[in-house]
Amino acid sequence: MSPDDPARHPEGARRLTPARVLDVDALLEDPRNRIVVCCGSGGVGKTTTAAALGLRAAERGRKVVVLTIDPARRLAQSMGIDSLDNTPRRVKGVDDAAGGELHAMMLDMKRTFDEIVESHADPERAAAILGNPFYQSLSAGFAGTQEYMAMEKLGQLRAKDEWDLIVVDTPPSRSALDFLDAPKRLGSFLDGKLIRVLLAPAKVGGRAGMKFLNVGMSMMTGVLGKVLGGQFLKDVQTFVAAMDSMFGGFRTRADATYKLLQASGTAFLVVAAPERDALREAAYFVERLAAEDMPLAGLVLNRVHGSGADRLSAERALAAAENLEDPRIVDQDGGKAGVRTSPGNSPDPHGSSGSADSVPDDAAPDTAPEAPDTSSEISSEVTPAEAPDTPERSVDALAAGLLRLHAERMHLLAREQRTRDRFTARHPEVAVTEVAALPGDVHDLAGLRDIGARLATGRPELPEPGA
Repeated sequence: MSPDDPARHPEGARRLTPARVLDVDALLEDPRNRIVVCCGSGGVGKTTTAAALGLRAAERGRKVVVLTIDPARRLAQSMGIDSLDNTPRRVKGVDDAAGGELHAMMLDMKRTFDEIVESHADPERAAAILGNPFYQSLSAGFAGTQEYMAMEKLGQLRAKDEWDLIVVDTPPSRSALDFLDAPKRLGSFLDGKLIRVLLAPAKVGGRAGMKFLNVGMSMMTGVLGKVLGGQFLKDVQTFVAAMDSMFGGFRTRADATYKLLQASGTAFLVVAAPERDALREAAYFVERLAAEDMPLAGLVLNRVHGSGADRLSAERALAAAENLEDPRIVDQDGGKAGVRTSPGNSPDPHGSSGSADSVPDDAAPDTAPEAPDTSSEISSEVTPAEAPDTPERSVDALAAGLLRLHAERMHLLAREQRTRDRFTARHPEVAVTEVAALPGDVHDLAGLRDIGARLATGRPELPEPGA
């Protein structure tokens, strides 16, 4: 029987054999690949994946920078850096025998926005913008600003042409689509009708401008003034007037960044866990990337569970556990199975010499012996709760518990298998690499190096049978 025969894996415990296996090393080593974007829903391991990919690429000879937007700052901890900021910092402890380097940075959203202002406005206007209350609110917390600034920083890094490879850890968000929509959304806001209307008085200038504002916007400003306050409107108008010369630049950069994401040198990796919701979002993202003509390299499936004893099905494990917990169910003495007598019934006096059918009924004694030897029948006369706590019973209880844990693991493997199969049936063209679930968090370079090796193999590293 073949090892992959379904009959040997009744619980669906065998690992997924996808239509295509993602060759991570080929992706990282190809000099034409300059940007790798790790994306997906929150909590699936994007940060760890991005860091592991960056480390593996660096140790294979490329000069790499990893850009993370993860607020938990786990990347800094795993790379042995006290803190990350908006400037790339070189990571120590990387094997540079192949000539590679690894740098890491964490997006400072507000600082990136400030850099845009400072680089596209004269000092006087830049100071006016940076000190404007509306700008400070916009740069610190406007919806989509973080995603937009991640793309802005990516564009800055790529324009310097200093790095062989840029690995981007996308922002944690409820929807993976936010990352793609943010540049256009913020660009549309800054170039939208409301902004243009607010900008019109400054363009007209003087009393004519005020007249225009009072006549053309009296209704709108009256409503907004009651809701937001007159000072807020004044701050917005001042901000818009100062930013006027930069609006076209925002739109241009947003379009340029979008084209950069579509370029052949960019590769998207969708990161997911073998869970229904995570893979549903991954499938949606795969379809969206295809609709936007963005290059998808494949799927990274994190936290995949496995077992080195998957030949033992959940049903057999549970049956064995029940037998150990209640030895009255099946008698395995002497290598033969037979039904034990229930409590209160007389033991079979012929049980040791043969079956009951081999002895005539009239040969049975009329009365029981005065002092029968019941030492061999204690398990049939005493309930498990009353049985003494012998070493044998302790071992049985431990074995039963382990068998039940194994059954739970087999059910988990079967559920993950069904979930993965649904994804691959829907998207057979997507290459997949899997990473086994680890017992703890990755917190150092050795852990990241191990994750990178697992990413490259394309299969979870499971224990050998009998190990």
